[in-house]
Amino acid sequence: MADSPYPEIKKSHTMARQGRPWSDYKPPPSGPVWNVICGLAAYAVLQAARELDVFDTLERTGPATAEKLAAELQVSEPHLQILLDSVVVLGLLDQCRDVYDLNDTSRRYLLPASPASMSDLLPVAAGPLDNWLSLAETVRTGIPPNPVDQDISFYIPLVEGTFATQHRVALRSDLFVGYSRHHNPALLELGAGGAPWACAVLRACPNATAVVNDLPEVLDVAKQKTAEFEVAERCTFLPGNYHSTEVADKITAASFDLMVLGHICRAEGETGTKALLSLAQRALRRGGRLLVTDYFCDPNRKHNPHGVLMGATMMANTQNGFTFTPGQFTDLLEEFGFEHIRRVEPIGFQHLVVATKAG
Repeated sequence: MADSPYPEIKKSHTMARQGRPWSDYKPPPSGPVWNVICGLAAYAVLQAARELDVFDTLERTGPATAEKLAAELQVSEPHLQILLDSVVVLGLLDQCRDVYDLNDTSRRYLLPASPASMSDLLPVAAGPLDNWLSLAETVRTGIPPNPVDQDISFYIPLVEGTFATQHRVALRSDLFVGYSRHHNPALLELGAGGAPWACAVLRACPNATAVVNDLPEVLDVAKQKTAEFEVAERCTFLPGNYHSTEVADKITAASFDLMVLGHICRAEGETGTKALLSLAQRALRRGGRLLVTDYFCDPNRKHNPHGVLMGATMMANTQNGFTFTPGQFTDLLEEFGFEHIRRVEPIGFQHLVVATKAG
């Protein structure tokens, strides 16, 4: 049996004997740095495979060699093989000898026809590439070069790409929220995007109604999705910026049992989120529930890489965005009179905060 590296040093240069400078004798591995360097390559490889229709083609042809796939896709065979091998090491294709095939992950998340598809999300999830290349300057100035806050050309493909994931969140959340037990809940979905919650709640509750709000161009996506789910006739579509007085007046003139803030708080920052919570406090009935879906950091901001890096994504692409810790968000909810606050994870990486209006 091979001996462990640096056996004598491990005996003589422990923390108890030498204190902190252990790394002076046994340097740390370079793996974490290489993982970061390869991060851009991993994203580009997956994006290229999607753009070339690798996953759709394998679904159609079944297991295939690089030679057969190259003929189908009309691309360079040696270059395609490198791409396929790269997707294999990312865990998103299977390979046996010279034959490649879809695996369970790619079938579920990378085929456009899958109900859980993330295929359309892939090209827009990170935001504009130029914003990432200018990240250092953004940190210096506090302003990204191309903020997406009001960029309709960015938001329309974004809400289309995120719909499948957020609809799954809404469906699975019924296990924790129990909205299907309501006879005729009134739902408000603010900044609704494609209206995934309206589609889920109204299908589960035949007598439910919904007010669906977003910018006029984005509402076209919501109208299309609610029509597909056959609930559009029970939706009232309210166009406009949810911070505008006109929209706020129309919302607070009604009373809602459920209100959804779906992945908008982290783009608003603390000031914008407080305005939304104030609006929720006025729009909900007593005992009504606020549902907030978002990505959250862990309390120490170091044990949940997905939440922390989503904060970096917001910093790179928005003027005010960042991710909250659960404690920060709970404090805000309590400040605005919400109680019975809890956080659940309906599907992986997707968190839901449920809070009840006091009274």
